[in-house]
Amino acid sequence: MFTKSAKFALPVLLVTPFYSWGFSYETPSISPESESGYEEKPGWEAESFAVAAANPLATDAGYQVLKAGGNAIDAAIAVQMVLNLVEPQSSGIGGGAFLMHYDGSEVRAYDGRETAPQGVNGELFLQNGEPLAFTDAVVSGLSVGVPGTLRMLEKAHAEHGELAWEELFTPAITLAEEGFAVSNRLHASLTSDEFLRQDPLASQFYYDSEGAAIAVGETLKNPALAEVLRRVATQGSAALHEGSVAEDIVERVQNHPERPGSLSVEDMRGYEALDREPLCTPWQQWEVCGFPPPSSGHLTVMQILGMLEQQPLLEAPFDDGAPSSGWLHQFLEASRLAFADRGRYIADPDFVEAPGGDWSLMLAPDYLEQRSELIEEMSMGDSAEPGNPGELAVSWASQPDQPEYGTSHISIVDEEGNAVAMTTTIEQAFGSRILSDGGTGLAGGFLLNNELTDFSFSPEVDGDPVANRVEPGKRPRSSMSPTLVFDQESGELVASLGSPGGAAIIHYTARTLVALRDWGLSAQEALNLPHAITLGGDVYVEEGRFPEETIASLRERGHTVSERELTSGLQAIRRLNDGTLFGGADPRREGVVMGD
Repeated sequence: MFTKSAKFALPVLLVTPFYSWGFSYETPSISPESESGYEEKPGWEAESFAVAAANPLATDAGYQVLKAGGNAIDAAIAVQMVLNLVEPQSSGIGGGAFLMHYDGSEVRAYDGRETAPQGVNGELFLQNGEPLAFTDAVVSGLSVGVPGTLRMLEKAHAEHGELAWEELFTPAITLAEEGFAVSNRLHASLTSDEFLRQDPLASQFYYDSEGAAIAVGETLKNPALAEVLRRVATQGSAALHEGSVAEDIVERVQNHPERPGSLSVEDMRGYEALDREPLCTPWQQWEVCGFPPPSSGHLTVMQILGMLEQQPLLEAPFDDGAPSSGWLHQFLEASRLAFADRGRYIADPDFVEAPGGDWSLMLAPDYLEQRSELIEEMSMGDSAEPGNPGELAVSWASQPDQPEYGTSHISIVDEEGNAVAMTTTIEQAFGSRILSDGGTGLAGGFLLNNELTDFSFSPEVDGDPVANRVEPGKRPRSSMSPTLVFDQESGELVASLGSPGGAAIIHYTARTLVALRDWGLSAQEALNLPHAITLGGDVYVEEGRFPEETIASLRERGHTVSERELTSGLQAIRRLNDGTLFGGADPRREGVVMGD
């Protein structure tokens, strides 16, 4: 059976046993969500399969599916539906996702990213020629993209699923009908959010008459979501994208009281999930496979790691259990250069051509060596410029800085060796703050994304277009980095990992890969390490986690450093040399790993 350390006990009262499922077989925070503490976690061992997700109830749903004979895709669907219920601030059927899948021989990349409605143009977030305040854009109908999560999961299930689609919704429907105990994290997110109370449905469902969030431990039922999921279970994704549910979504977006959007029933009906070619990049003895554009995740992660490969080796990469100032300096400078390329070149490939016609040119060893030579003893600060990885058909402008948020991550390895790495989102915490009951008239429902704020608010800079500008039918650039790792020599799966965290997903994932490969840490030890990030300007280090000497040394190298809560939500499952699995869950969130 699955083992865990005695110092961390799974909250048994939150986890419903298998038999009950009925299986037949402005100056925004750099963190996407409010912090909810740091709880030491030991990591978990499993002999044959494991599920890692951001909430114990969601993890348990995936575990029960695997026990019932389902595979990794089946389990991912069950996990996502429960996350929609218990972690509504992060992901759900009103949003989008990227899914990496390995079936024992082939890696696939399923794109369920939201799309811009046909009624938008490049001036979507401009008012009198100037960009809207970020929060004004988010909390509006303007920000809502066409959801893609369900269509994408349906496509993946049709090609790889083992259990019947309908069965996979039983855990979420059961919990929605019978209720679940509100967690610390959900309560904290509800309490700290300024805007969700403004939505009529959400204010009645999540708050009392005085505006206080539903209390920790209180039982929360969601009959509207249960009804919508029941329809999806029997009718497929068409139950969301057509008919009364789609009409309710569109009505709420088009009738937003301050900033209505143009989302239409035709947009909802016409959404298509895509099968994209994954990017698999050699990295010493490993091959790292990640998502291609419109995700910037893999390209930027591997640019950072490729530049670090060119840097002098450091004898002592740790200071008192934290990455050393010398290693951090290299990591942060490589991040600045990679983010400069990201801001210039990466966008939806159906609208923007790769430099030189091939995204892999951004990862060419000669190019990364040239970029790495720009890293010196002193920080370049905010002066990093994009490089020239290949010829361009259009002269793109770099996207101006703006916030990015959101997401949750799921990693699964099943008994047959199939694997999933899926990062899923509605963007900012609670998305656009629009709750849809699907036209059911029942209490509760699901939240709609604000994914269109991942586009550049400015369509051009000094007359040159921004690659990631708003266009009808386009998918906004993302930082989501679902990652599968393989041994180059044997081809065997090494790990599944990923994280939420907005643009910082890239740093969290890159640092975790270094910790697993170069520093010999376990999955849990790698996730426990403190964070340090830069998006190209100031450096943010995780509050209270670094020695003062390390922070002082970074400042001496020219970095402007401040301490912040950096609320990642990493999940990782590593296959060990003996073939067993070891999983880790981020101590900054409430997730766990389960398996046998």
